[in-house]
Amino acid sequence: MFGRSHGKPLLNLALQGGGAHGAFTWGVLDALLEAGIYRFEGISGTSAGAMNAVAVAHGLCLGGPDEARATLAAFWGRVADTLPREMTQPMGTDVQAPPGLQMVFHLTRWFSPYQLNPLDYNPLRKIIESLFDFDRIRRAAPVKLFVAATNANTGHLKLFQNEELSADALLASACLPSMQQAVKIGGEAYWDGGYAANPAVFPLFKFCQSDDILLVLLSPMIHGETPRTASEIQRRAMLLGFNSAFLREMRLFALLQDMADDAGLIHGQLERQLRAMRFHAIQADPSLAELDHSSQATTHGPFLTWLRDEGRAAALRWLQLHGQQVGRHATLDLKPLFLRN
Repeated sequence: MFGRSHGKPLLNLALQGGGAHGAFTWGVLDALLEAGIYRFEGISGTSAGAMNAVAVAHGLCLGGPDEARATLAAFWGRVADTLPREMTQPMGTDVQAPPGLQMVFHLTRWFSPYQLNPLDYNPLRKIIESLFDFDRIRRAAPVKLFVAATNANTGHLKLFQNEELSADALLASACLPSMQQAVKIGGEAYWDGGYAANPAVFPLFKFCQSDDILLVLLSPMIHGETPRTASEIQRRAMLLGFNSAFLREMRLFALLQDMADDAGLIHGQLERQLRAMRFHAIQADPSLAELDHSSQATTHGPFLTWLRDEGRAAALRWLQLHGQQVGRHATLDLKPLFLRN
């Protein structure tokens, strides 16, 4: 089992959502698992980040990092087969969804999923129900999982932990309300977790022992020029909306660490824990966030493979530059990123 390896630094993971762009995170995780120099303690994920988290947990339940890598590959391979053949085409890195998928997005401006998809068909359900052994994950996962969803009627964050995980919980985390009907669990309706946390970082601080948190980010923390065209403005507004909760949470962590560092404070247990926290980040290239928003629903195999390779390359660069700092020093300074005006 992965958890039996001693002497390796414990590392927590926070995985952002972003639809098909989550294949970048697949590449990051593949490289980290291949390196085999860490033990994952907690994984918090939203939407595609949650899918990746559960894939890793399932593989680790089966025996270890190699099985986790194989499960990730199997999941994304099946995702690549979800679109009808006429809706897929080679697109390279300048990605726009093909006309068939663009038409679907256009229709969602005028019709709800309760009208367009009254039978609530979701191709992801068949994939995750056939691939992930939720009973085994609930019983024996060697990592702590935190899957984020948003209560559609209160806006409150719901975290599904190991003992609550199910296919419905995972689908709730990835439920885009313009595309799918709300997922009902325990009488409550849930939408995509990105509205409340993308991803939730605090459970890694509250429920895990490791002081190291690696953020795997699909959206840049600093954007480029101010958007000017209608499509650019819409894309930026969507990105900011889905990341607002994450930005607020990280600003709070930066403020609390700044207060804990104040020499005038009497340091109690909370202050010591805050000062001990070490953040790290692997970020996708900013150009990924500038792709047409429909690319997040584009599951063409070559596009997903390109994203995986980009994620692997980013993780390998990070491992070379910062990999040995886990357990010793932070490699991400929160203050200039989240306390700036």
